[in-house]
Amino acid sequence: MNDNAAGIVFRDITKRYGSDPSAGLAVKGINFEVPRGTLATILGPSGCGKTTTLRMIAGLESPTSGTILIGGKDVTTLGPAQRNVSMMFQSYALFPHMNVVENVMYGLRMSGQPKDVARTKAVEALRGVGLVGYDDRLPSELSGGQQQRVALARALVLEPEVLLFDEPLSNLDARLRREMREEIRALQQRLSLTVAYVTHDQAEAMAVSDQIIVMNQGLIAQKGTPRALYETPHSEFVAGFMGEAMLFPATAQADGSVSLGPLVLRPRMAVRSGAVKVAVRPEAWRIHRQGAGLLPARLDKLAYLGAVHEYTFETALGSIFVVSSDLDDVLSVGDDVQLSLGAHGVSVVGSTEGAQRDAE
Repeated sequence: MNDNAAGIVFRDITKRYGSDPSAGLAVKGINFEVPRGTLATILGPSGCGKTTTLRMIAGLESPTSGTILIGGKDVTTLGPAQRNVSMMFQSYALFPHMNVVENVMYGLRMSGQPKDVARTKAVEALRGVGLVGYDDRLPSELSGGQQQRVALARALVLEPEVLLFDEPLSNLDARLRREMREEIRALQQRLSLTVAYVTHDQAEAMAVSDQIIVMNQGLIAQKGTPRALYETPHSEFVAGFMGEAMLFPATAQADGSVSLGPLVLRPRMAVRSGAVKVAVRPEAWRIHRQGAGLLPARLDKLAYLGAVHEYTFETALGSIFVVSSDLDDVLSVGDDVQLSLGAHGVSVVGSTEGAQRDAE
């Protein structure tokens, strides 16, 4: 991709806090591109460097080394005001003494736009996020979801090259979080916005993203589409972070197959022969009342969750956690069954260190 087609480009970016060269790097030489008009989520545990990375896109932090381009322009040394980016914070940061339309107008007025022009644009932006008739209300008179929409309108009205979100949904309850993530995704696609989005919630990341960049300890562990990261994680860390996965020791054979106890797997990617690990999602297991060449299992625990059953089986491979959507043939504790694996949710993973090197 040429740099002009990319909304955001990071080239060999490092970040060290403080002036002591012996201090550790918070971000350790990362490279990525966010194509124009797409949404990339930077995902990872606390302290992985994701918020520092977002703040470097915004211009709130300067990289120690490397180059940042936004819309094809080198912005590495520019401050936030010269970058044409808007950032939406977790706290929304609305002015409590200003009404809704004044909050949305604020950035336009600060940039010198006439009051009537700014008001017209603000009302249009509010309509775009589904808030009509709220212009004169104060933030304290709005629900959390409505405040979120005002903050979103205020960011959008500036028509930024890049829109940044820092944990935008963490203050909302589960149902509202789902609604707002759908709304953010719909707006992003409708307006062809370039968005960088930080969250620690992998379900949220999978729901909104074109690309997910998983960070761990200042490095990119893996980047790709939500499906690629979920179905073909390159490391134990990514397999565990992108949803629940159990890891099993296994053996890769010379013919390319992998032996997991009595089960024989055909991995989608070539694997060197020898000892490997297999990551298996709970929904990947298939339960059979009888069968040959499968993994014998005895049901030890079960829980009914409405749409699925959660089962824990004892097997020769150890305890195995399985999520089953079969609500017709329900097992009882002590039942003896056979387990096999479906095509999805099973992947051979290497070491975490190798994957971090391979991720770039």
